[in-house]
Amino acid sequence: MTTTARTPTVLVVDDEPSILDALQKVLAKENMAVRTASSGQQALEILRTVPVQVMITDLRMPGMTGEDLLKAVKALTPEVEVIMMTAYGTVENAVGAMKLGAYDFISKPLKRAAIIAAVQKALDKHALVAENRELKAQLAAATNRPIVGNSQVLRAALDMARQAAGSSATVLLLGESGTGKELFARYIQQHSPRAARPLVPTNCAALPESILESELFGHEKGAFTGAVRAREGRFLEAHTGTLFLDEIGEIPLHIQVKLLRALQEGEIEPVGGRMAKVDVRLICATNRDLSEEVKAGRFREDLFYRINVIPIRVPPLRDRLEDVPLLADHFLRIFAGKHGKPVSGFTEAALYRMSNYGWPGNVREMENAVERAVVLCRGGLVDEHDLPPELRDPQAGHGRQITFSVGTPLEEVERRMITETLKFTRGDKRLAADLLGIATRTIYRKLESGAQPAEPAPRVESESDEVIH
Repeated sequence: MTTTARTPTVLVVDDEPSILDALQKVLAKENMAVRTASSGQQALEILRTVPVQVMITDLRMPGMTGEDLLKAVKALTPEVEVIMMTAYGTVENAVGAMKLGAYDFISKPLKRAAIIAAVQKALDKHALVAENRELKAQLAAATNRPIVGNSQVLRAALDMARQAAGSSATVLLLGESGTGKELFARYIQQHSPRAARPLVPTNCAALPESILESELFGHEKGAFTGAVRAREGRFLEAHTGTLFLDEIGEIPLHIQVKLLRALQEGEIEPVGGRMAKVDVRLICATNRDLSEEVKAGRFREDLFYRINVIPIRVPPLRDRLEDVPLLADHFLRIFAGKHGKPVSGFTEAALYRMSNYGWPGNVREMENAVERAVVLCRGGLVDEHDLPPELRDPQAGHGRQITFSVGTPLEEVERRMITETLKFTRGDKRLAADLLGIATRTIYRKLESGAQPAEPAPRVESESDEVIH
């Protein structure tokens, strides 16, 4: 029989040829691929080379016994489900086999219906475990997405986050929607002494005000209509770990009072319950100007100072456009695999459009744009015509801005202005000079004097060279 990706493979191990022959015929009629082995050693050789979902083995065999084989299988290929069979079936044998990891135990003389039922149940369990493993891997990939980029402004933010991670101080992440504030929260938690403890993310804006207090602090049974059982809140879920409160500016004033107590005293009060001690490291995030919210009376001033211990501004994508090619390649590899598209890169025209767009929706907008482009791409490279219409608009890049902190050295300002303008003109120095209102020779002189940065070195994975959405 030819084994396909959908055909399960069953390995039968027995020192009696008649048993091997009979089981092979029975299982083959059930559309299963069957491999046979007359000894434990032969079975292990097959398992090393052939993907097997279920193994049926005799318990008493010369040389390597069924129990010894079971131990070896669980050490080498623990995902294989094992069914033991013997003519000497006793409760003690069954219990011993189950303790060693066997899925089922059947007695000789074998009955066709019993064999088929046992194998099918073992296959179902194998499939369920495999699916669960894949979902966990996908969840891990989703929750541990890297921060992508090499720009100076991103590295500066990551450096501050890394320094803050070693303390227990509250961190306030500031930035526009879609910049990757939750990724920064995970980065801080992963580099903190609480890395092995849970991170509990909570989007305060996504929770209705009527249940927000209960979600954060928990409630006792009967505390309100519909509270049919007690519930732990997010603070208790994050006990000894980290609680990430996204969009903290959305929390109403009466809940802000309880949040302040949790920060000051390390105590929470469940709805309808008693005070409880909690040990939580708090990371907050907002896209609002909380100082303006304080002036408007919508956010408590004392709470603002409590959470604003270490403020970190997550830069918008327009301030780190040099990271666009890295991000584009990162997302392309993800979505090419997800949608099964043989897309390997971008045309020069597509990269130019992406690198000269303001990205008002930040990295989240870029992620969606790349997925759309990959899905619509008909060749091996994403072209500008595959991009969303707003990126193909000739005016799309005109809103591009360059910002500088007060005190930035003039040499750095000149360097950034020249390099960003050259990106916009696709390397045309004469056009760049016209746009800047300087002579072309001035650009050459600045480049020769070192104002133009060297080509970036090959990217090396390191703790600080992580990747941001």
